[in-house]
Amino acid sequence: MMRPNVDRDSAAWWERVAGHEFAVQRCDRCGTRRWPARAFCPACRTEAWAWEAVEPIGTVVSWIVNHQPFMPGLGTPYVVVMVRLAAVPGALAWGNWHGDGEPQAGQLVEAVYTDVENGVTLVNWRPYTA
Repeated sequence: MMRPNVDRDSAAWWERVAGHEFAVQRCDRCGTRRWPARAFCPACRTEAWAWEAVEPIGTVVSWIVNHQPFMPGLGTPYVVVMVRLAAVPGALAWGNWHGDGEPQAGQLVEAVYTDVENGVTLVNWRPYTA
């Protein structure tokens, strides 16, 4: 199985996802939330930040039906959604669709954590069920 590309900035995020927690970075100086993880705040350029757990919800921006098997054993076709995160409005996340039928642009969704082999957990999306 292909593994996510974990780097210095994203390692702690992947550890939190393995515990089924969705977190973003929050700047200690100006309070700006950011995702994906990076070393500097885009608003004030400080390096001071902390992880903050947030509700893993957002809205569908777009989606595709993928017919190309990118990983061994992954059946096709499958739907991939692009989601605008509610906690970080400028941030987009991608994942597989875990809902019945096709997603709709503007649809409210929530994260669902999919544990796969070798300790890897992926973030996928389903219709919001609050």
